[in-house]
Amino acid sequence: MKRKGVFLLLMITMTLLLTSCWSKKELTDLAIVSAAGIDKTKDGRYHLTLQIINPGNVAGGMQGGGGGTQSPPITIYSASGDNIVEASRRASGRISRRLYYAHANLVVIGEKLARESGLNPLIDVLDRDPEFRNTATMVIANHSTAADVVKTLTPVDKIPANKVLKT
Repeated sequence: MKRKGVFLLLMITMTLLLTSCWSKKELTDLAIVSAAGIDKTKDGRYHLTLQIINPGNVAGGMQGGGGGTQSPPITIYSASGDNIVEASRRASGRISRRLYYAHANLVVIGEKLARESGLNPLIDVLDRDPEFRNTATMVIANHSTAADVVKTLTPVDKIPANKVLKT
């Protein structure tokens, strides 16, 4: 009887110690979104513009052999859909990696969308996404579209979303 108890304790200990990370997310499999722009098109659909970080181009210093031109630190992807989730899925289909919204610091909303629909439906969609950061800053693109704000490159700050957050 004592032997069965020791064996059972050993099995329970091994089960606890040998568990693995089943929910891991490798950095090489993720497309890190730093900013998202949401507009309303003329036909009433949502247009999502994403600013995705190129990690190798954001890191400081010369990498590789040098001498060549360095590509921008961000890439812009956009897609349209009947709702924001559909637009996000369509944008995800164009990228070889999985969209990762946990680092999205900035949400830019087009002025037309903010006037027509208000902010409550947008906040509701973003709040229901468990991966989306609820401390992200929301701004409204005044006299402009959200896509124009998200696509803007800045010469000093490597990540344009950070420039918008600082100003």
